[in-house]
Amino acid sequence: MIKKMAAITASIALLGVAAMAQEKAAEPEKKVEIQKESKNTMVEMQTNHGNIYLEILSEESPVHSQNFLAKVDAGKYNSLTFHRIVPGFVIQGGDPTGTGTGSMGADRLADEKGPCPPEVRGTMAMARSSMGASNCQFYINLKDNIGLDKQGFTTFAKVIKGMDVVDKISAVKTGPGDKPLEPVVMQKVQRVDKVPASAEMAAPVKDASKEK
Repeated sequence: MIKKMAAITASIALLGVAAMAQEKAAEPEKKVEIQKESKNTMVEMQTNHGNIYLEILSEESPVHSQNFLAKVDAGKYNSLTFHRIVPGFVIQGGDPTGTGTGSMGADRLADEKGPCPPEVRGTMAMARSSMGASNCQFYINLKDNIGLDKQGFTTFAKVIKGMDVVDKISAVKTGPGDKPLEPVVMQKVQRVDKVPASAEMAAPVKDASKEK
């Protein structure tokens, strides 16, 4: 009788082990995600509303990204403003006159030869008119503005941290011409080797006759 009970107990134990094995096998395999550091250049944009960190898409948009980085390295964006704020659309800056009509030279940027990333929330591109792309004015998309892709606008960077700062800037009070009533200043724009931890990843049809 004792042997029979021992055999039953052993059988139950084996069934339990088998059941546990089946449950484990049924569980979906958890994939280990390995975060790779980007080889692209990172830029820190210090503003009076907080810092914005950008990843420059040099491979996808070599002409526009090199133009932007050259101006960053020369300190040309330091102390300039975001002169145009359109909630739900874009924030725009980089004009040395702060009027939306300024430039850093007579030449317009050449269009990129290859396809560029779509104009989605958090991406950055150069302003554009019927004469072509601005050589200094840029904007950051507040939402997906993929309608701009068909109008020649070129994505050359994306926000990888500080989209909350971008949204904060988009909420400032504005006056005529969508100009902020209080200056939104880019105090310093510079290359950085690393972006602080916890980085977050990052349309109305634009009238091509006017600067974005």
